[in-house]
Amino acid sequence: MIFCKRAVILCIIEFAYNSYVCEITQKGIAMGLSFCSFSSGSSGNCYLIKSETTAILVDAGISVRKILNGLSQTGTTDEQLEALLLTHEHSDHIKSLAPLMRKKNQLRAFANELTWQAIDKTIDPDRKYIFTPGEPFQIGDIGVNAFRVCHDAADPVGFSFYNDGKQISIVTDTGCFKEEMVEEIRNADLLVLEANHDVEMLKIGRYPWFLKQRILGDRGHLSNESAARMLVRLLSEHKKHRKILLAHLSKENNFPEMAYQTVKNILEEEEYYIGKHIEINTIVRDEVSIVYQV
Repeated sequence: MIFCKRAVILCIIEFAYNSYVCEITQKGIAMGLSFCSFSSGSSGNCYLIKSETTAILVDAGISVRKILNGLSQTGTTDEQLEALLLTHEHSDHIKSLAPLMRKKNQLRAFANELTWQAIDKTIDPDRKYIFTPGEPFQIGDIGVNAFRVCHDAADPVGFSFYNDGKQISIVTDTGCFKEEMVEEIRNADLLVLEANHDVEMLKIGRYPWFLKQRILGDRGHLSNESAARMLVRLLSEHKKHRKILLAHLSKENNFPEMAYQTVKNILEEEEYYIGKHIEINTIVRDEVSIVYQV
């Protein structure tokens, strides 16, 4: 009898809680942001940002089938999916731009002017939108700001997303950090940060010399060590507990355990500890990740 009474009480509590969540959702009160990676790396990139009512894709460098699979696994509906944002014109970021736009008739595509000029794909002009880096804009209930990064593309950018006082920032495909980039990501609750390669693996690897020089240059990609040094700076200047996802790992010149351990070692040298000061995970290249909530 006591067990039955407890079960009834628990059911009442659960019902009341669910009713409360439903009520605040209907009133439009924001529920924060979530992030999921569908793929991350030189073979293709695609990320999903979601609020309670709005979903945004960042890049479409994998097959439409894989993108649709990611949307299905995350329970993202056509009603939620409003926009596709493009960081730059390289094929591992725009491979499925045109077929995805044909598949998802409601989707709007956003890029800056120079990136659109560099993209050789036929897109319905009524569904093409231009943003200006440094000028915030709104998609549904998510605020967006694009900021320039250092890469060998027409006008490459990273993105920050804002909702309910929370911020997610994405910084990949950059060979260095400028002050305006640091300022942009300073308050991020979740930071998707490139840790592309181990420098020694790259130097002794099979890539031709010109490609090694490109990757190592200021308009190339961040190494594991460079990513770690950036995190040390963030922690020293703004002691905020945040989540870090190491992204865009090279298949040939890196692996998740090495990226994680390199970053961990450098942080600990400066007396910053995972779990105490910061949370760090690595994004698997070709798999749909878990959903990270902030």
